[in-house]
Amino acid sequence: MNNKRLLSLDVLRGLTVAGMILVNNGYGESFQMLQHVRWNGMTPCDLVFPFFLFIMGISCYLSLSKTNFQPTAGVLRKIVKRTVLLFAIGLAINWFDHAIWGEPLCFGHLRLWAVLQRIALCYFFASLFAVYINHRYTLHVIIGLLVVYTIILLAGNGYAEDASANILAQIDLALFGPEHLYTKSPVDPEGLVGTISGVAHVLLGFYCGRQIKTRQTIEEKTIAVFVLGAVCVIIGFLLSYGLPLNKRIWSPSYVLVSCGLAALLQALFLYAIDIKGCSRRWYLPFQVFGMNALALYVCSELLAILFGRFGIGAVIYDAIHAVIHHLQWASLAYALTIVGINYLVGYILWKRQIFIKL
Repeated sequence: MNNKRLLSLDVLRGLTVAGMILVNNGYGESFQMLQHVRWNGMTPCDLVFPFFLFIMGISCYLSLSKTNFQPTAGVLRKIVKRTVLLFAIGLAINWFDHAIWGEPLCFGHLRLWAVLQRIALCYFFASLFAVYINHRYTLHVIIGLLVVYTIILLAGNGYAEDASANILAQIDLALFGPEHLYTKSPVDPEGLVGTISGVAHVLLGFYCGRQIKTRQTIEEKTIAVFVLGAVCVIIGFLLSYGLPLNKRIWSPSYVLVSCGLAALLQALFLYAIDIKGCSRRWYLPFQVFGMNALALYVCSELLAILFGRFGIGAVIYDAIHAVIHHLQWASLAYALTIVGINYLVGYILWKRQIFIKL
């Protein structure tokens, strides 16, 4: 089992990517649960990105364990290459969103940070930890990062919903200027300083990956992941009384609760798929998404930009709304349609055994 591909992880990754596409493609008036919380608090929408970071941490451990975590030239080249490509693809998506509207020379106001850029930096630092630091100190480093980040938040008004007072916003503004940052929130949710908390997030997934890899039986793996998830959720919610859940600033309580929920779901999938062997028809769509997660996420972002530019999204939504008059249900139906389109792309790739990886 230690050398066998973990099917439940592919399914969880696929569920997460499908969820990311769903919440990113609401049209018009979406249900509240499918929208990000404006500031403090958390909805199911606020879980999809942290789930992906957590899963990346698990994958990071399982992948680097194949080379015994040795910092060879080949391993380091792969880490740097993947980091650069992830960051570059993220920038390219942001650039394409401007270029398709006739602004190919938009570099003066191109947003530097976004989902893939955050993933790139977190992957880079977590991978360096994996190959250079003794793994017995994983929890120590996680706690240290969260403590340091908590001090920054408390000392620098990190919870202030005001860019002029919030240290996270002030650092990003000083380093990059307002033209290169997210403008719909006082703080760029993928800004630079929040990467500290993001790395801790990925390392929690890394620690979970270690439990999965080192435990002998699938039952032991499931119990270990469940216990980790339960502990993180409990500590995170207790911590939220002093440090509220907040995705915009990637608060420590948000890290623990979202990682804990991801671990609990991973434990459930381990039990249902890898132990009980539930019917494939229940999870095949998510397996398809999970086998080409990055490619389908990028595909969904590019399709959303194209649909917006050429009015295709409006045509699809109007057709749906003509049948479903309730605005929120129509928005959900549109988002599910976009998920379905991307699933068809993924299914074609899956049937042809084409798996796009960096």
